Amino acid sequence: MTKLYKKSEITFTIVWIAAYVVLSSLADNVSLELGVAKSITAVLHVVMALILFFWIGKNGLMKKYGLCRSSVPAKNFLYYIPLAVIASASLWTGIGLRFTIPETICFVVSMCCVGFIEEVIFRGFLFRAMEKDNLRTAIIVSSLTFGLGHISNLFNGSGRTPASSAVQIIFAVLVGLVLVTIFYRGGSLIPCIVFHSVNNALGAFGAEGQLDQRTEMIINLILIVIVLGGYLLYLYRIAPRKE
Repeated sequence: MTKLYKKSEITFTIVWIAAYVVLSSLADNVSLELGVAKSITAVLHVVMALILFFWIGKNGLMKKYGLCRSSVPAKNFLYYIPLAVIASASLWTGIGLRFTIPETICFVVSMCCVGFIEEVIFRGFLFRAMEKDNLRTAIIVSSLTFGLGHISNLFNGSGRTPASSAVQIIFAVLVGLVLVTIFYRGGSLIPCIVFHSVNNALGAFGAEGQLDQRTEMIINLILIVIVLGGYLLYLYRIAPRKE
């Protein structure tokens, strides 16, 4: 693992992305066959998160990949309040359990680990590997990764209209841009991990079906314009760069 990293950080990252996507998909299928959604997936994600954490620590890469305190005070990032607003959006339609108790526990554990794994792989490994050659490309690619999962809504028969899916994709990409900017400016991935984990985990407690797609699209547009647009403007024009 370390030899591959030293040989090529990009190849190392691609291997991790492929392993994460393939193994997560297989674990989801096995979990469903066992009758408890996310049961095997939760175990897999805990193991992967631990492997990443201890490998990064063992190789002295904690600071490089942002597993450290930010060099910029939280107040300069508005105490990450816009991220809290975004994370709470899944509860705006109501609160309730979408799964059984065992499935809810497995879902929350899995999603918290996913927040760590995906931020380390995409905002950490991928961004740092590409940043050395082209910062702009690194930011764009890292931002797009957060929205890629929503592109499937255009083709998977989810029932979403193209307009609703497009807004959702734009929203997710902008969230990715906010996260990579926070990492780049502050040098810490921890706020991104916390947001990503909480945002994912709260999905288990949101009551679905309370809003039609048009209303949901309007809410996403409001978040894009006010929360994301304003926050991005602040991050790029006002918030200081890391030293």
